[in-house]
Amino acid sequence: MSANESPAGRKPTATYDSAFLKACRREPVPHTPVWFMRQAGRSLPEYRKVREGIAMLDSCMRPELVTEITLQPVRRHDVDAAIYFSDIVVPLKAIGIDLDIKPGVGPVVERPIRTRADLAQLRDLTPEDVPYVTEAIGLLTAELGATPLIGFAGAPFTLASYLVEGGPSRTYENAKAMMYGDPELWADLLDRLAEITSAFLKVQIEAGASAVQLFDSWAGALAPTDYRRSVLPASAKVFRAVEGYGVPRIHFGVGTGELLQPMGEAGADVVGVDWRVPLDEAVRRVGPGKALQGNLDPTVLFAGTEAVEAKTREVLESAAGLEGHVFNLGHGVMPSTDPDALTRLVEYVHTQTAR
Repeated sequence: MSANESPAGRKPTATYDSAFLKACRREPVPHTPVWFMRQAGRSLPEYRKVREGIAMLDSCMRPELVTEITLQPVRRHDVDAAIYFSDIVVPLKAIGIDLDIKPGVGPVVERPIRTRADLAQLRDLTPEDVPYVTEAIGLLTAELGATPLIGFAGAPFTLASYLVEGGPSRTYENAKAMMYGDPELWADLLDRLAEITSAFLKVQIEAGASAVQLFDSWAGALAPTDYRRSVLPASAKVFRAVEGYGVPRIHFGVGTGELLQPMGEAGADVVGVDWRVPLDEAVRRVGPGKALQGNLDPTVLFAGTEAVEAKTREVLESAAGLEGHVFNLGHGVMPSTDPDALTRLVEYVHTQTAR
């Protein structure tokens, strides 16, 4: 089932006719919907206040705190969708992987996966592993009403990169060495991660998420042939696993201009585009039958209102011929972004695209 079809046997939810979900389904919208990656937190002073003294992973496991942080940008910016506050390594932590998110560094894995024996660390994820997710989404959907909630997960390649490298990397030398040198082990690793990711997304959808996004943050490090052979099958498995729910599925990566065609083939309904490729060119690469999401350069928000509006008009003009367009940044909100600039941007897009 695609996102253009009503879920069989299910009544439309309160969010079904929202501008965001309509755009994902490539239907006419009252205005171009807007949301921002990493809008839940990052630049908001109210976020920093409620997170004070609480470690990142701990904050992801407190339903009331997750609810408050997720709602903050909806209240402040009037965005058209909320994004669930969490981190891509949460499902890995939930199944017992010894990792932590170190400030200024990112996820660090105590025992990197380098051999077949190391795969034993990756057991199946069940709803009982993440009860805080189900509880938080229940709280959120009650508060959000007609505003959709986007669930999310890290894609198998990006999770594998952290697990094999042991933390963030600029070269991915260990991950690529496994991918090239032991393709069977690599395929088995990504397949297990696809199972874990699928289970994590299912928990979010069954709890009430209206859409899901798969973040393949580091896929831009790959050549198209390597992506098709060594990554695409696992991402496609995730999208197939949640297809039957009938919720829009979004696929996003950074620096993936050369990968837009195979990323579109993975099975998502919406393909996210970073700022490096104009949307009218991106739609040619992705192919027909997909909505696009993006793609204002997040650094433009530091340039002042006039520059922001000028670059926003460029994005909207580039998107003019699209069947479906969700306005977003080309990557996440940067921590030092002025929150008022985001509020003004939402209002500007809504005003410029009102139909």
